[in-house]
Amino acid sequence: MPLPGLQENGIPDICQFALISGSYLNTKVFIDMAQVIRMPLLSDTMTEGKIVAWNKKVGDKVKADDVLAEVETDKATMEVVGYVDGTLLHIGVETGKAAKVNEIIAIVGKNGEDIQSLLETENTEKKEKTSATSPAASSTALANPGKKVELPAGAKEIRMPLLSDTMTEGKIVAWNKKVGDKIKSDDVLAEVETDKATMEVVGYEEGTLLYIGVEAGKAAKINEIIAIVGKEGTDVSAFVAAEKSGANHAAAPANENPAPAQQTSVNAQPATVNTHLPDQDGRIKASPLARKMAAEKGIDLQNLEGSGDGGRIVKRDIDNYKEQPGSALQAPGTASQQVAPFRFTGEEGYTDVPLTQMRKVIATRLGESKFNAPHFYLTMEINMDKAMEARAAMNEVSPVKISFNDMIIKANAMALRRHPAVNASWMGDFIRQNHHIHIGSALALPEGLIVPVIRFADQKTISQIAEDAKALYQKARDKKIQPGEFSGNTFTISNLGMMDIESFTAIINPPDSCIMAVGNIREVVVRKNDGFTVTNVMKVTLSCDHRSVDGAVGAAYLQTFKQYMENPVTMLV
Repeated sequence: MPLPGLQENGIPDICQFALISGSYLNTKVFIDMAQVIRMPLLSDTMTEGKIVAWNKKVGDKVKADDVLAEVETDKATMEVVGYVDGTLLHIGVETGKAAKVNEIIAIVGKNGEDIQSLLETENTEKKEKTSATSPAASSTALANPGKKVELPAGAKEIRMPLLSDTMTEGKIVAWNKKVGDKIKSDDVLAEVETDKATMEVVGYEEGTLLYIGVEAGKAAKINEIIAIVGKEGTDVSAFVAAEKSGANHAAAPANENPAPAQQTSVNAQPATVNTHLPDQDGRIKASPLARKMAAEKGIDLQNLEGSGDGGRIVKRDIDNYKEQPGSALQAPGTASQQVAPFRFTGEEGYTDVPLTQMRKVIATRLGESKFNAPHFYLTMEINMDKAMEARAAMNEVSPVKISFNDMIIKANAMALRRHPAVNASWMGDFIRQNHHIHIGSALALPEGLIVPVIRFADQKTISQIAEDAKALYQKARDKKIQPGEFSGNTFTISNLGMMDIESFTAIINPPDSCIMAVGNIREVVVRKNDGFTVTNVMKVTLSCDHRSVDGAVGAAYLQTFKQYMENPVTMLV
């Protein structure tokens, strides 16, 4: 049995943290040997941490309470303390890089101490875990049952092209050629049905169609071989058999990068992607490439005679076209009435923005929530006239400025006290009804979204809620917020009213069963007695997890919330 503070392999692991009420409980190990510092679990949703800065360098003396590094998590930038005295012997993760939770980020020990065995043990464990969990070895074995076979010289593969940005496979609607047919570089080989439309596939190769890999009516994945073109009589059966068995996929070929369509290469070219504009004159038979070239050169297809199959206009007809005097079909004097063809001068582009740790977790957790929890939505309109009067009166005596959001937090806390079924969490095989009421208030930051939590909100006055919220929001903006201050919520509020949003729906913030989306306060004209008057209203939408909250339960909850907001004095008694 290993000593306390040691892993099963005997390596001392000094960075063992337990999250207790937002503070860290450290376990200090007194062993006369080098000790590893691992990436700690700094939040309940953290999977990795990015090293923002190292406060020490290799060779520096460190004390048990020295801050070794600053780490950016999915919630905030936090400090990592080593809790050990000695010399910093090794830094395992450079500044700007990320490390998985429990990965070695540093080693502290005596000056000059040999740490090679620790690093070798860690690397060995990583390799064992990788080989145990990764299907690479088995998949390689399965994908390499035989020897790789090269495509015969002069033969060219035609692969299923990517014909739309969302396409994953294409269905062969019809083949326009059959095995043994002679084909030209601009012949349309097949018609392919994608998720967007039925489009034509041009092979851009000349020769004989030697092989058809996908029958009409069948679908092929992107980049799957659908045909082979080459010299008549070329035997491609061995290559086809190797492709089907997986022998040719044991390793990616070095020359897999695409080349221009005009160049000859063994692999099919991405130029097989046919992205021509829709046929605006269905009476003229022309290949997509010919149409594109004609549009770019300003050539009227009606002036051409096609040399392709059935009089089809193809690329060489465009290349060989010379405008003859008097041959234009346009009537004299009409040229000035035509719109000049558009000539673009720029190019398409984009910027890839690296994900922050916060954005990664937002994507993961809210994606899981949206697709795992069956959401339904309840919208209610609240009359805010009395709430506006009450806020103005309270701010005359409150030591801190009270916002409408503070009043909304208090009203929800009071409503949750009366509707414990809403203050609940779906736990898989049971529903947990929480006895405490912790309200999360979503806050937008440049890096993403964070949810500071007002704890025991039902027991606090509105002024106390305002003071807590103000302090938490500032900590979050300064990246000084602690785990206990952004976790443990039982209900969440997302307010976009200050951005003039009238209403919206929010995604439930796990482990809550509900989240309230709050819109702006606006004036509306309503009928009153025999006349009309102006009143102030606010829309709220409650997103509910139908696994734990039914529609009638959510509706009753909103009615109670409405009563508190429309008569705020009831929240004070």
